[in-house]
Formats: sequence, C-alpha cells, structure tokens
Amino acid sequence: MAEEILKVEHLNKFYGDWQALHDINFSINKGEVVTLLGPSGSGKSTLIRTLNGLEPFKDGRIYFHGKQVDPNPKTWQDLRQKIGMVFQSYDLFPNLTVLDNILLAPVKVQGRDKAAVQKEALELLDRVELRNHADAYPRELSGGQKQRIAIVRALAMHPELMLFDEVTASLDPEMVRGVLKIIKELSDQDHMTMIIVTHEMNFAAKIADQVLFLENGRILEETPGQQFFDHPQTDRATEFLNSMDF
Repeated sequence: MAEEILKVEHLNKFYGDWQALHDINFSINKGEVVTLLGPSGSGKSTLIRTLNGLEPFKDGRIYFHGKQVDPNPKTWQDLRQKIGMVFQSYDLFPNLTVLDNILLAPVKVQGRDKAAVQKEALELLDRVELRNHADAYPRELSGGQKQRIAIVRALAMHPELMLFDEVTASLDPEMVRGVLKIIKELSDQDHMTMIIVTHEMNFAAKIADQVLFLENGRILEETPGQQFFDHPQTDRATEFLNSMDF
C-alpha cells in the first residue's frame, strides 16, 4: 500500500483582499514526483512555498505523514528538516565555502557529528562532480554549479520530501541540463519524493508521476504524468502545451 507523505485539503491563500490560491487539494505518496505546471502567475511558486511554511495560508489543512500541520513558526522550523527546498536564487551564504554551506544546517540544526556529515557531503559533491570545489566560495562558481551545491545542501539534511521551485529558470541551456540530470537521478536511483515547479516541459514529461496544472491560483487539471502530455483533459492545458512548443 502506498505511503502518503503529504496531503493538502481546501488550501486558500490571500494577499490582503486578493486570493492567490483557491481550494487546493492534492496528495503525494512516497517515491512519487508531482510537477506543478502552468503559466507565469498561476500560483505554482506560491503553492510550493506554502508547503514549506514560507508563505502563511488563511484556511485549509496540510498533513505530513497523516498528522495535521499546526502552522506556527516552531512547527515549520522542525518540518523544514524533513521537507527540503531548492530555490531559483540558490541562497548560499557568500561568506562560507561550499563545504561549510553544506555542513551548517546538519551540524548546527540537527546536531549531527561534523566528521560524519563532512564525509557524506564530500560523497554528495562527488556525485554532482563538484568535489574539487569544496573549498571554493559561491562567488567563484557558475550559476549551474551554485544550483548543484544548493541541491547537495538540501540533500545533506536527509529530507523525506524535496521541493524544487524553478531551479533552472536563471540558467543557460548547458547548465540546465546538468541540474535536471541530477534531479532525474534522484527520482530514478534514490526514489526521492519530489514536488517540482518547472517550465521545462520535456523534463516534466520524463519525470512526472502526476501533473497539477494551475491557472489563476486554481488546479484546473490533475492528471497522471504522461497522460497530461499525450491527452490533456482541458482546452486550457492543450493551449498551454501548444504555447510551449511541446
């Protein structure tokens, strides 16, 4: 029987009087990949940030492993050790080396043994072909390298769920391929549970178990991955895919 990791029920999000998310409902099981697709401004990034407590929500419920999340700062602080997130902007500490950026949270927040974390960090850097940059500073890295380091930093926390928010949006095409390759390996080899916001349609078609298609803060379509790309259920989704030259 599938193990449900995250469930969202009747989630609504407001900015003042403007409603950004409307009655969002979905769930994700262990090992699944859900992609959030839709035009710019459709609420994808708002939704994924809400799932990590970075955006407060007005009403609705979020469950993690069947337990309802009490949306207070302490709860989210604890949950972020289990729900990793990688952003478009990398968010590396510029005054720390690559290795120290990776070590900081596992050692300081989780209280794990520094030597053990460092060994794991170097193995992860090997995996993304950046071990020889362990002592470099973020300013010395390309955008694609920074994004791979951001992924390693999140993985070092041993998350049960990974959130990726447009992680390739600011990268050139060559760098995009390297980052997407790592995310695909996390799915294929590690069976990592992931929710991904992306405009890379070919990548989404290869990796998605489930697609949520959003517009104006609403889920217009929730469809198994390949079915969405082969036979979208709505005219709006068809129009969107055609506009993306898919």
